[in-house]
Amino acid sequence: MNERTAAPARIGLISDTHNLVRPEALDHLAGCDAIIHAGDICDEAVLDALRQLAPVTAVRGNNDVGEWAQALPVHAALHVQQVKILVVHDIADVRGNPRDDGFAVVVTGHSHKPLVVERDGVLFVNPGSAGPRRFKLPVSAGLLIVDGEHVDASLHTLLT
Repeated sequence: MNERTAAPARIGLISDTHNLVRPEALDHLAGCDAIIHAGDICDEAVLDALRQLAPVTAVRGNNDVGEWAQALPVHAALHVQQVKILVVHDIADVRGNPRDDGFAVVVTGHSHKPLVVERDGVLFVNPGSAGPRRFKLPVSAGLLIVDGEHVDASLHTLLT
């Protein structure tokens, strides 16, 4: 019999806020155990607002400049229960096969296009952009539910 040692973890996903913290994004992330920001933050105040909700793991995007941004890594790795997650801003910065390094999930941003797809046993998630609308793309964020070694990803449209 498998005994559960921890409740499923809710990991909020956000990217490409471009200095805009939407109330809809904060509502979506409320109640999360942790938040991942996949870059293009553009102002440290965005991270400060997210830290009011949960611990934040953030990476530097191509639009993140200045002293505050230099402190952010380009790649970040975190473990949630038995799941290893890689965070990068641009999917082009993923080197090799993430599965070879033990990653089950890769979270990216940059394209502003929300996406959940599995490739070679790795779940790739781009929550899209929660910042200013770009082209006709939705304004969105995402969510990972981690339960032991099992992961479910979902996308949430904040504005249509």
